[in-house]
Amino acid sequence: MQRAMSQTAAATQFGLIRHAPTAWNLKKRIMGQMDPALAPVGEDAARRWGRRLASENWDSILSSDSHRAVQTAELVNLSVRAELHTDTRLQEQNWGRWSGRRLSEIRAGAKDRLEALEQTGWRFRPPGGEDRRSVRRRAFRALAEAVARWPGARILVVTHEGVIKCLVYHLRGRRFVPSEAPLLLPYHLHRITAGAGRPWRVDVNAIDLR
Repeated sequence: MQRAMSQTAAATQFGLIRHAPTAWNLKKRIMGQMDPALAPVGEDAARRWGRRLASENWDSILSSDSHRAVQTAELVNLSVRAELHTDTRLQEQNWGRWSGRRLSEIRAGAKDRLEALEQTGWRFRPPGGEDRRSVRRRAFRALAEAVARWPGARILVVTHEGVIKCLVYHLRGRRFVPSEAPLLLPYHLHRITAGAGRPWRVDVNAIDLR
């Protein structure tokens, strides 16, 4: 972190990526805070992403402590070769009793309830789970502490789709409702610039990892 320490007045640069695919992703099952391992295709993808991202000169990797995220970070780091840290606050939204199910199954069995919850935007909370406002608060705290700890650093963040959406949608002023047009492309890196006395900025879909 020598370069970061010499740039205490500079903004901290985050690059956010979602973990690589798991078997549950391929089966379209909701993981939430349940923790399946990466699928073989996910392991291959993470290695490929690492080769793609190595030229970005990351000072560190900050990962969710979920198994699938740490696996992704470790495989990416075979090429990136940066300090690896984990933070439980970067875990996916807790989907409660809907964890492990397919969204299509929930929509078929509880369509009215799901659609009503989706219209609540940031207050969306699966039965027995966590609302998006809580995810947003803990994720921003994790990044804010990283800014204070490593001012001016370039930090690759390996986390989850729900966490990335909460961070990016908040910075873009979105309401998080179904009527809004899709914003994030799958398997892209998104940049957040933070600190140095300036408002936080976000650049979506900055690098295509596919």
